[in-house]
Amino acid sequence: MSLELYLFFLVTTVMLIMVPGPAAITVAAQGASHNSRSAFLGIMGVATADAFFFALSATGIATLILASNLLFSVIKWVGVAYLIYLGLSAIFSKAGAIRIDQQTKADRSTKTFYQGLVVQLANPKALMYFSALLPQFIDPNEPIMQQMLIMGLTCVIADILVYSVFSRMGAQLAKQQVKAWVIGLINKAAGVALIVTGIRMATLENSK
Repeated sequence: MSLELYLFFLVTTVMLIMVPGPAAITVAAQGASHNSRSAFLGIMGVATADAFFFALSATGIATLILASNLLFSVIKWVGVAYLIYLGLSAIFSKAGAIRIDQQTKADRSTKTFYQGLVVQLANPKALMYFSALLPQFIDPNEPIMQQMLIMGLTCVIADILVYSVFSRMGAQLAKQQVKAWVIGLINKAAGVALIVTGIRMATLENSK
């Protein structure tokens, strides 16, 4: 892989990660609600899910999944249900799934990891993204596995860096001691965003 091709891949990946989605909303809320260690584990959950999707795509399994309407539908509808659950929890529950609350206990580190993991795994767009992206940047004249390893590590590092920024933004928001009604409004806005994302995901088609 040439340096020019790698830089193009890097910029494309970072720009796509920076587009706010359910994972970004989740890690930002975790940054506001948990200590830095717990919030970082949430980021690692998202990165782990993307590493899994990358491995599936690199081995060609993703193509088989996307070719199966049943498997694709299962992934899609699990994602839709979970995003809508998170959204409704944020809107109606005082202890919502993405509630911004500095008093959250620090012993929920494992929960933040699995929340980040499930939110990203439940998004079939990530699987489609890697399946469509990787072939565009593979140089058939160079060692394939080496290129895959470089791109895989790049994706994981980009995930950690970009989502750390979202998490830090959430933490800074919490430190400003925002009034309760403002936090409630933010929770509701984030909840609505997750529900809308879930509804849009429900319309996602598996184009062969």
